Amino acid sequence: MAILRWTPRQLAMRAPWRELDRMRRHMEGMYDALSQGVDTVRRGAGVYPLLNLSEDTENLYLTAELPGIAPADLELSVHGESLTLRGERKIPDADQSVNYHRREREAGIFRRVVALPVRVDQDAVKASFKDGVLKVTLPKAAEAKARQINIQAE
Repeated sequence: MAILRWTPRQLAMRAPWRELDRMRRHMEGMYDALSQGVDTVRRGAGVYPLLNLSEDTENLYLTAELPGIAPADLELSVHGESLTLRGERKIPDADQSVNYHRREREAGIFRRVVALPVRVDQDAVKASFKDGVLKVTLPKAAEAKARQINIQAE
């Protein structure tokens, strides 16, 4: 019977593989962000606005976080199997004598294009905006809904 003892040096030699795996995951994340299109990538802070897209048998539901943005500064459109959300975040200009210690909130125009998994009934889309959260209900088109097929015995 052989007994192997691992020294701290041998255990430390495994760490470079973990670091390479971490770097690979980071690169895949960057590639995924870039493959979604240049308009959806925001430098430094990821994609803005943050949103969720879910579905049930009848509808798709999109929820977007848009704190501090007025509904009048938003534009929502659906074309084919994509939804476009455009808007502008306006932040009042500070006095020139103000010195910032930290400045993370940015103003500017944003645009998100979201690929929808199915066609929707564009005429029945509903949107509401409350407390900085945009909620959009997108009814699925009739051809996108699952249908029950009756089987006849012969």
